[in-house]
Amino acid sequence: MSAAADPTPETVVMKFGGSSVADPDKIRHVAQRLVDARERGARVVATVSAMGDTTDTLLELAGNVSPHPNPRELDMLLSTGERIACALVAMAVHDLGHEAVSFTGSQAGIITDPVHTKAKIREITPVRIVEALDDGKIVLVAGFQGFSRDTMDVTTLGRGGTDATAVALAAALGATCEIYSDVPGVLTADPRIVPDARKLDVISYEEMLEMSASGAKVLMLRAVELARGQKVPIHTRSTFSDEAGTRIEDIEGLEQAIVSAVTHSEDEVVFVLREIPDRPGSAAAIFDAVATEQVNVDTILQNVGHGSAELSFSVPQEDVPAARRALERAQTSIGSIEVEEIVDLGKVSLVGAGMRSNPGVAARMFRTLADEEINLRLISTSPIKISCLIARVDLERAVRALHDAFSLGAATGAEATE
Repeated sequence: MSAAADPTPETVVMKFGGSSVADPDKIRHVAQRLVDARERGARVVATVSAMGDTTDTLLELAGNVSPHPNPRELDMLLSTGERIACALVAMAVHDLGHEAVSFTGSQAGIITDPVHTKAKIREITPVRIVEALDDGKIVLVAGFQGFSRDTMDVTTLGRGGTDATAVALAAALGATCEIYSDVPGVLTADPRIVPDARKLDVISYEEMLEMSASGAKVLMLRAVELARGQKVPIHTRSTFSDEAGTRIEDIEGLEQAIVSAVTHSEDEVVFVLREIPDRPGSAAAIFDAVATEQVNVDTILQNVGHGSAELSFSVPQEDVPAARRALERAQTSIGSIEVEEIVDLGKVSLVGAGMRSNPGVAARMFRTLADEEINLRLISTSPIKISCLIARVDLERAVRALHDAFSLGAATGAEATE
């Protein structure tokens, strides 16, 4: 990540999600927050998502026009949502008596690789942003998008990509980063499922990475990876409240909770591959093809029998078409295999940095789910996370049971004992 400006501690990058700019009143509210920060003396950069459900509406429109939209043209279409929101917020700032300027991703100097719909940021050259800040202006940057020098095309960063835009801008500008949404911060569970879910005051990058990877929607996974790599502290908080939110930072040296949160995902699809030749290179051929299609693979399980192997892996629902293409390609080199898709699963996970030094968490998790008569289909672990794939119809019941079992809603926090 290149930095075109000296670190300026008084610079703040403020990201607002789609629900924060969903209508004109909310846009004016966001504009007021930006003006308030400017009047406190900060140099203000904001990046906003498309209004409300604009991105989903554009995707539906594209699907109605073309059953398989061209990825380049899809990026051209989807990038317009954030540009519209940025321009509208800038107009509202002007009406409050402050100067503002809106930039597209390319105008802001956000350079990506050439992969359409899932591009990764390579560098940021924020020359125009710095010039505008030096002129005392509030800068609006369209999130979720960039520009590839390889192809000279507009690219988009994938679902939640405005989070990555905000963190990358903060890194390039030496700024602090604030992520605003319609929730007060990072919670111990989804409040729509667990009404007494508790807000966490602080959480480590490591825990947030695992939470994002296992279904928490507060922050995009790649944004957390960027923040950890660039040492950018994040403050995630509510757009509609001045209450302090959750700080995400390096807290490795502190005593941490055994279990910090229960997360879940409802869009897991498991591919079960049978009759795979039991020889070196078979798994490599499969996952080389999967990687070429930019598929995000989560849980992987392999069993070897007599002369053949069975392999299972899970992917997000949105990656299913790409996974199918990858498996068709892989069979040209390893031969025909049997492929089954299991589509009625969800994933429930426990995350906590204290797990690595406290044995017994897995046993309590499995016992809690057994008491609820919930069957486990696949299990995966890391030093600070345990994930189980279960029937989707059991998912909400599992989240509530685990949240209670580990006392995550209690005022004293996640003080689970073994």
